[in-house]
Amino acid sequence: MTLSFQSLGLSEAGVLQLEKLGFTTPTTIQIQAIPELLAGRDVVGQSQTGTGKTAAFSLPMLERIDLESRGVQALILTPTRELASQVTDAIRSFSSNRRLSVLTVCGGQSMERQLRELKRGVQIVVGTPGRVIDLLDRRDLKLDQVRWVVLDEADEMLSMGFIDDVKKILQQAPVERQTACFSATMPRPIRDLINKFLKSPVTVTVEQPKATPSRIEQRVYMLPRGWTKAKALQPILELEDPEAALIFVRTRRAAAELTSQLQSAGHSVDEYHGDLSQSQRERLLFRFRGGQVRWVVATDIAARGLDVDHLTHVINYDLPDQVESYIHRIGRTGRAGKTGIAITLIQPFERRKLLLIERKVRQTLQLSQIPTRSQIEARRLAKLQDQLREALAGERMASFLPVVRDLSEEYDPLAIAAAALQMVYDQTQPAWTAPDVVEATVERPKIIKRRVDNPEKPVTPNRSR
Repeated sequence: MTLSFQSLGLSEAGVLQLEKLGFTTPTTIQIQAIPELLAGRDVVGQSQTGTGKTAAFSLPMLERIDLESRGVQALILTPTRELASQVTDAIRSFSSNRRLSVLTVCGGQSMERQLRELKRGVQIVVGTPGRVIDLLDRRDLKLDQVRWVVLDEADEMLSMGFIDDVKKILQQAPVERQTACFSATMPRPIRDLINKFLKSPVTVTVEQPKATPSRIEQRVYMLPRGWTKAKALQPILELEDPEAALIFVRTRRAAAELTSQLQSAGHSVDEYHGDLSQSQRERLLFRFRGGQVRWVVATDIAARGLDVDHLTHVINYDLPDQVESYIHRIGRTGRAGKTGIAITLIQPFERRKLLLIERKVRQTLQLSQIPTRSQIEARRLAKLQDQLREALAGERMASFLPVVRDLSEEYDPLAIAAAALQMVYDQTQPAWTAPDVVEATVERPKIIKRRVDNPEKPVTPNRSR
């Protein structure tokens, strides 16, 4: 039997508003979390973006907000201003009551406007930890009336270094409150935070992938010492020639820099990160889905809302902080019965992370060598040959036959064809030159064997190398 939102305990008004938005059937995380939150229990939810968790924590909250009071009753913490804005927009859409006031507080926006809104009175604040701390220190944000606190994307707040700010905020919130923590992964610092600040929480889980699907081919490129990732990526992309690729980087700055380098090399690529406005994100997503942009360079948190069915490649330019995130990333390709390719660039000092990834995916990953100049040229010639076959099967070829006949009186037809191919080949050369790879083979680091013998030893990459 299919459950309805009303069967979960939501009010008739709330259900009607959801129906107007086109929501008729709750998701798994909503079915599990909404009744528990309505019952006043603390909740820990483990699920990824796209499972409906924003509605899972927002809908019960909206049922209990006192619209007559202008004090802050609910505080939602998110790792980025992009996500904060998305959550704010979602909450506003879930409520039809114009008296509800929701405020986004985060960096990069006018502090004065946020202060005016707080003085006027708001019931729900959605913000990033840094700006919330600023407002608390200024005593412009008061938490004495807060009855609900939500930590959204807790693992991302940890990886971005906000965990101490989160703890400080929770310590200032009233003890008598309801707290929910949602996270795609549960590293130990998040579990410790839950044990300290949540009261006998109920755990709800949307099944996480335990291993990568067999339809995804995984390749690892171990960079020769002294090489940069940008130097290695160019020939890999030239050899692979992805139809649609998502390239993961660690920071917004890295996304901008890599995008600029690839665009300068003549590639169809754009960047996707938290600095983009909502309209810019939507425009890029439309172009990506329509094939107008072939590759997108994105940060993890931004890419959580970037789903494209025809994605052929996922490239880990930077490794994620959590091993689980590796599976989430590459699982974006190879969908709907299609095959996909996952490529990962590994620096020598990251070899230990490679072992952890292999344990998680339960297989030894194929180590590949950076493509050489001869491999790249062979790939280009093969591509040119395919294009030539298409041209020979087309109708436009006939218009060039008189030119060939004229030249045939002076040159051999094979020489004419070869010269024409040379012209096309030279015009399609990229703006960069594939580097020669000095190392003839790529060997699996010996440290991996030692790690297998001692699997419980903590892993801390030695970045001084």
